[in-house]
Amino acid sequence: MKHRLALLVTGASGMALPKAVLTAMARSPEVERVHLVVSRGASQVLQHELSRRATGAADLIDTGDLTEAARDKISVHSNNELDAAISSGSYRLTGTAVIPCSAGTLGALATGSAGTLIHRAGAVALKEQWPLVLGFRETPLTTIHLENLRRLAYLRAVILPPVPAFYVGGEDFNRFLDHYVLRVLDHLAIHQPGDDGLRWS
Repeated sequence: MKHRLALLVTGASGMALPKAVLTAMARSPEVERVHLVVSRGASQVLQHELSRRATGAADLIDTGDLTEAARDKISVHSNNELDAAISSGSYRLTGTAVIPCSAGTLGALATGSAGTLIHRAGAVALKEQWPLVLGFRETPLTTIHLENLRRLAYLRAVILPPVPAFYVGGEDFNRFLDHYVLRVLDHLAIHQPGDDGLRWS
């Protein structure tokens, strides 16, 4: 089965995460299409964390790790494009990931707010009951965060914060990124060959 995915990027810290996830999605032979949405807040964080002028989605796609064929799999949508295909459950996706997931987006998803394409696409994943992975990036957690996480977990969302897996060893930050990408794709049912010791054994 060929996968059609949505990667929704919101304004929390950790822009290395969606860049690594997008690269792995686009490079996978199992993936047919990746729908990418970057919020305004995410574009601002991109500019800060990448230390250069950020243009949003282009900063995530612009990587030497992607071939032209892999780039062609990526469809970019504006966050106010409420008529995009991924705003409707009749356009079938095999999974959606919100990485990083901000506290504001978490609250919108937990309460059913759908004022943006990111919120709408997340709500569609919940109602259609296909995998929804939330890379929530906030600490410490308030009672509000915990209640929103509980509600979304009850609706079968996968809460997958970017917590370091210290057992993979090494001091290279890329080992953590590779492990996190592996876990995200696991929950989207995308096989990753050659995990390079990233799994517990």
